[in-house]
Amino acid sequence: MTGVIPEKAIDGALRILVVEDEALIALELECLLDDLGHVTIGVVGNSQEAIALGRSAAPDVALVDIHLIDGPTGIEVARALSADQRTTVVFMTANSKRIPPDFAGAFGVIAKPYSERAVANALHYVAERRAGRTPPPEGLDGFRLAAMPEGDTEFGAEGTGPDLRH
Repeated sequence: MTGVIPEKAIDGALRILVVEDEALIALELECLLDDLGHVTIGVVGNSQEAIALGRSAAPDVALVDIHLIDGPTGIEVARALSADQRTTVVFMTANSKRIPPDFAGAFGVIAKPYSERAVANALHYVAERRAGRTPPPEGLDGFRLAAMPEGDTEFGAEGTGPDLRH
């Protein structure tokens, strides 16, 4: 990715860091994010670059795969990036069993293979939460919040995820 990283997205668009080592998936996701009106601030495939770019650019959202070029290091990336309250981490993985019970500070997980609708709905939900609103969880197919046990479909106070207001 070339050019200047925008410090603020326009018209409610989210500034998103994509942490994905598979080039075709990363390219497809970058195009989808653009179609949805969001700004991709970078695409990286290893933990060291992901943490460095995440810390320097402070994205609104980091979409993080668990298995990267340097191994199953997405958990480490999530812990590092979620330590900054300005960044909401969402896992995108087919390996959800590798996610620790505390979700490594991540807000939730989008299951791979993902649909465009699942990504769009998850990002809309995250944007609403970042704005201090609690949207209804309907339509979150393919997206699971960190506070919810797998298979749980009840969204109560504990199932709405962490406070994302900034």
